[in-house]
Amino acid sequence: MPESLQQFFDARHQSVRKAREFATRALDGWGLTSRTEDIRLCVSELATNAVVHGTARGHGFLVRLDIDDNCVRLEVHDSRRQQPVVREPAVTDTSGRGLMLVAALSDDWGVKDRTPLGKVIWSCFKTAGDDATPISPPGSDRDDRPVEVR
Repeated sequence: MPESLQQFFDARHQSVRKAREFATRALDGWGLTSRTEDIRLCVSELATNAVVHGTARGHGFLVRLDIDDNCVRLEVHDSRRQQPVVREPAVTDTSGRGLMLVAALSDDWGVKDRTPLGKVIWSCFKTAGDDATPISPPGSDRDDRPVEVR
């Protein structure tokens, strides 16, 4: 049976830790252990991106987690339409790896515009079976993923 939990956070750096703690409580409550660390890291990266790049002045961000029989879907909603870009940072760069990590750790991910403003960055994590086929949420399309810039 599908379940959903969500929480709104202020656009402050301290909110990244709170978002990670929210996700941990949700995953623990659902008894999920197999992908917890992957999901927690992606929450951290996407929440950080929301605070640094995705929230307009006076706005915060929302973290939503949905679980069904075989997938956890993580969504981070923010208030700017600016599309994120996957980067290939130099070894010496201290930032710019967030979306690379999300792409590497999740089974699928993408970006959708949000009404009336902003965007939703989503990622899915398989939780059952050994099938390597990525799980896309209903209505999603891999073509909505930002193009990698080289």
